[in-house]
This record gives sequence, structure tokens and C-alpha cells, in this order.
Amino acid sequence: MQIRSSLLAVSATFLVAATPQVDADVWKAGVAEIKITPEKPMWMMGYASRNKPATDKMTELWTKAIALEGPNSTRAVLITIEVSNTYRDLSNRVCEQLADKYQLPRKSIAICATHTHSGPVVGHRAYFLFDEEHHRRKVEYDKTLERKMVAVAGQAIENLSPCRLTWSVGKATFAVNRRNNRAAEVPKLRAAGKLRGPVDHDVPVLFVEDDAGQVRAIVCGYACHATVLSSYEWSGDWPGFAQIEMEKCHPSATAIVWAGCGADQNPEPRRKVEFARQYGLEIAQAVDDARAERTNVIEGRLACHYAEIDLAWAHIPSREELESDSKSTNRYVAARAKQLLAVLDREGQIAPAYPYPVQTWQLGDGPTMVFLGGEVVVDYSLRVKAELDARSTWVAAYANDGMAYIPSERVLGEGGYEGASAMIYYGRPSPWATGIEKRIVDEVHRQVTLVRAEAMKDS
Repeated sequence: MQIRSSLLAVSATFLVAATPQVDADVWKAGVAEIKITPEKPMWMMGYASRNKPATDKMTELWTKAIALEGPNSTRAVLITIEVSNTYRDLSNRVCEQLADKYQLPRKSIAICATHTHSGPVVGHRAYFLFDEEHHRRKVEYDKTLERKMVAVAGQAIENLSPCRLTWSVGKATFAVNRRNNRAAEVPKLRAAGKLRGPVDHDVPVLFVEDDAGQVRAIVCGYACHATVLSSYEWSGDWPGFAQIEMEKCHPSATAIVWAGCGADQNPEPRRKVEFARQYGLEIAQAVDDARAERTNVIEGRLACHYAEIDLAWAHIPSREELESDSKSTNRYVAARAKQLLAVLDREGQIAPAYPYPVQTWQLGDGPTMVFLGGEVVVDYSLRVKAELDARSTWVAAYANDGMAYIPSERVLGEGGYEGASAMIYYGRPSPWATGIEKRIVDEVHRQVTLVRAEAMKDS
């Protein structure tokens, strides 16, 4: 298990130097990171057009964790992984082990994928038709990733030390709504100020500082696909380069990036390494600008909540439909049908709904962090922030489970890739049923009401 060598020095410094006067209102934080770059050739997640495993490396891939402990002794751990998606079984196994080892309840563990399309396949999707050797490597990697996620969370907990938490919000503008703007036209439209479609250019930032004001950790997010690169080299894409740039600017800090509601947002222009580096630098600059402009000190309690809600499918295909699709000349349609037939044979039915994870954390009188599963379109973050306080409500996607795209009601009605056809590649029986947006947003509102009340109790 490889741990970045500088981490030990940083952690030791953090434990000694980050010791402000301890009182009843003190927060604690701890960080850690472990390398997860595959050591053998493996298939990459993302881009169904890829036709061979990856063998080269542009940047290392990491799993990172920040542990937080509020003045009420409530703990929470955010784990990030530089892969395209986490998935339900992996998240559940990691959470079960952390509950056993550290008595962390499920509500206190959030697992976020950065959604790089230059990371390895984890879990399973319909279009990956592995040979036996590469399937074995994928299974081995999944087990290794699980062990490292548990280990990195444990190290972050063990590194807990008194600190000062501050937060702010910056801006980055490279995300473009891909449903409303053709990639080839983006430079011209951007220059003319005529880019179309909703976007969320906020860069929310959490800073962990010691009593001297030295930054020991930076946690930030941005709503954009990590799809600048499409080669066969392992890379964290723009989130990976953002972390590299932030750590250059703050050598004593561990930088952690989570992905926001960027399912319909692309970085543009793209397909060149220089662009990935440029966007990483833009995020790092947004972080520093946010800190220079205004930061807010967090006081109050830490509160967490987690629930799974049933989201219904629009249609459950019959055995006859699946048998017909299994003979399709479209290999993705055929692969999905065979997967669903196997489910039907094994379980006797295809479940009519999916248990969708919604999670919220309230950091005292500071940010409300909302974690949504799947590839969530930008409409969700814009709506949730508008309804619950745009500056202090942060919405992460690709969290806890990467079951499918999560369209808003608008996108579901429009169809297209995010609204309908992507479900084929995820092996799902159909698009979602109408009403999905209301179900999710209502649950977010319910949870936010609970955690905000709990965080300010006795304050």
C-alpha cells in the first residue's frame, strides 16, 4: 500500500502545529491520502469507444479522506476516489468496516468519486465485455480499492487534531452545458458571451487551518465532467491537476476535490493535456481568490443524516422484450438485456424502483453539504441552492452510488443521452419515471431541516 511520502511529514506537522487553544467549541480535522493507480494494464471507465486497456500513466490516482469532529464529538468522514464512479456494494462494504472499526454510523460517511474518465473500471456496466484475465484484474482492483478506502479513512480519523475551519466560495468558468452548445462552437460563443443553458460556476471551498493560520487541508468542488482527456494514460483529469496545483500553492496542505452536479457539463475546450492543466490551475486560483476575498469561521455543531428513497423506473421490460433485445446487433442493448435476464432468472423479478442515496451534513453555522448519488444534472444544484441559500449550500454528486444519470424533470422530458439513452450503458431497465426531481428535492429539504436544527442546538 503506497502512501505519498509527504503525507507523513504533513500529518506530523499538522498534529503538532495545528493545536490552538482547546475549549468546548473546538473543531478537529485529520487528512490522509493513499495511491490507487493500477499497477497492471486495466480497462478504463468512460468512453465506450475505448477498445483496449490502459498501460501508461500521466498522473497518479489517489483516494483521499478528511475526518471532521464537531464540538459535540460527532464525527464525519469524506472519502474521495479518483475513479469515474463508486457503486452501492463498494460503498456499503466500506461503511460496514468503518462502522465496525471506528463506530461511525452510515450517515457520517460520504464517498465521492471525482468522475475522471481516465481511471479504471470499478463495479460493472453493460458495455464492458472483459476477457477472463481482465475481469480477474478488475475484481482484484475492486478489493484493493476497498481496502485502501477503509485505510485512508482510518488514517484521517487517527490524525484528528484541533483546528480552525473556514469556508468561502470562488468561481471557475470552464464548465459548459453540453446539451445546449456544440463543442466546436464553444470558443466563438464564449467570446461573444452567447453560451446557452444552465451552468453552476461556483467553487465552494473548506479550509482547515492551524492556530498560525497555516492551511493544512483544502476541500473544494465544481460541477463539471472530468472529461478533458480521452487517452489511454491514467490521470485524475482536471480534478487531479487541480489538487496538484493547490498543493503547489500550499505545500503544507492536502487538497481534496469532489465533483458537483456536472452530468450535463463539459470542460471546453478539451482533448489536450494543456487544457486539463489550465483548468486545474483555474480551480486553484479560484480557491486562492475565495480565501483572499472573504472566509467565514465555522462555529456550532456537526450534524449528519442519510436516507435512501425509492426512485421508480418508467418501464419494466418483459422476458419477451429482453430476449428480443439480447439478439440485437447493438452490443450495448444486447449486453443490457443479458444482464437483466440474469437478474430475472436469479431473483424472479426486476425491481420496480432503485434505492437512491441522499445525504446531508451541516457544518455548524457554516455550509450545508448535500451528497446525491449518480450523475446528477446541474438543474439540481441550481434549484437546491436557490431554495436553501445559494452561498452556503453545497451539492456534491457521484456520491455513495453511481447507479445512473439523474436527470431533472426538464431533462427527463427532453430525453437525449442524460435523460434516456445513457440508461442502456448503465444496464438499467428504462429511463426513470416522472416525478424523480420532486422526490429527490423533497428529501433534501427534509434532511436539511433536520441537520440545520441539530447543528445549532444549544449554540
